[in-house]
Amino acid sequence: QVHFVESGGGSVQPGGSLRLACTTSGFTLAHYAIGWFRQAPGKEREGVSCISSSDGTTRYADSVKGRFTISRDNAKNTVYLQMNSLKPEDTAVYYCAARRWLGPLSPAIYDGQYDYWGQGTQVTVSS
Repeated sequence: QVHFVESGGGSVQPGGSLRLACTTSGFTLAHYAIGWFRQAPGKEREGVSCISSSDGTTRYADSVKGRFTISRDNAKNTVYLQMNSLKPEDTAVYYCAARRWLGPLSPAIYDGQYDYWGQGTQVTVSS
């Protein structure tokens, strides 16, 4: 029974920070690649970041490079997304997702590769 709980969303002013957490159960996190995705009103779901199971390799969307950092703590079964210098265009529902994959990451963050999804957490950036 794979289960995700996302937390850490909320409302912040532009330039502020949030840290999202995805706590998992029902599987061994170290065996899965984890991705963060987001969807804003009127837009398709977008890959934000991902981290491999094997060597800690990470990927970031161009829109968040230098501002967001993904990390994982396998002992706590938790993946984090630290979001700094937030912009209004970061407003979206953020989802974590898991893929049972021990190999390298694909060059792109592709949602079709992921098997298990959380319920999402709202992030709102406004003045």
